[in-house]
Amino acid sequence: MINAQRKTDMSAPLTTPETALRSLYLEALQLVERLHRRLLDVVKDEFDRNGQSDINATQALLLFNIGNSELTAGELRSRGYYLGSNVSYNLKKLVEMGFIHHQRSRVDRRSVRVSLTDKGNAIADQVAALYERHISSIEQVGGIQVDEFMAMNKSLQRLDRFWNDSIAYRL
Repeated sequence: MINAQRKTDMSAPLTTPETALRSLYLEALQLVERLHRRLLDVVKDEFDRNGQSDINATQALLLFNIGNSELTAGELRSRGYYLGSNVSYNLKKLVEMGFIHHQRSRVDRRSVRVSLTDKGNAIADQVAALYERHISSIEQVGGIQVDEFMAMNKSLQRLDRFWNDSIAYRL
């Protein structure tokens, strides 16, 4: 969360380009953080409505992102499917609960490849159905058009690349 003491007043006039950029950047950070938490809330609510309490929202999204693939934990992180620090913990729990198959890689015995079981696919399908419901009403109810999504996605990809470069090149 953005430090409340350092947070600038978003309604204050944007007097200089530097002030405007600072204010808009901090607002964007706050929105990205809030949207991530809200997505988890939306997924949790969907599973609560269906009376399904054996899996949490993070795990459900992980299953959705694995989909029909067979991946390692490292590939989940590198492809951006899972950015949490506890991917191994969640994979272990999902294996224990019967949502994921795991087997040692034939090439590198140290790595474990994971894929969804039928039970895991059922969860991934529930998340896909939730997304389809959203897609069918996002323009009318949410007021977000295709061109706005294109611009937003392009900006978020640039921000992602900037942060990646900040880490890689110590900017």
